[in-house]
Amino acid sequence: MELKEYFEKNKGTGVLSTADNDGNVDSAIYARPHIMDDGEFVLLMRDRLSYANLQSNPKAAYLFLEEGAGYKGARFFLKKVKENMDAEFIKSIRRRAYHEDITGEEDTHAVFFEITKQLPLIGDRKK
Repeated sequence: MELKEYFEKNKGTGVLSTADNDGNVDSAIYARPHIMDDGEFVLLMRDRLSYANLQSNPKAAYLFLEEGAGYKGARFFLKKVKENMDAEFIKSIRRRAYHEDITGEEDTHAVFFEITKQLPLIGDRKK
């Protein structure tokens, strides 16, 4: 199954881990990523700590734990490649609607990542 279909069909919990240029680590709960037709991995990010970390260190890791019994999911090692703050683009890929008074787009960034490595959630002796 390709990634776009995987994330459209599976619900679960995502955790994005980032670190700043000094190695100070942060982890935060994130929604499922948007997978573009060209395979780019996109997260909608507010101007918070995870986003700030990516300004000095473009590497991140995203862990996805599928809903249900057991431990199913995947780990993705990422490198930020670009950003887009276009409100129309962000609105077009957003999965949930906001109240009309609170658009949520004014400090939202669509951050595009290249997947540098993908591993299962549990185990794998690959380095």
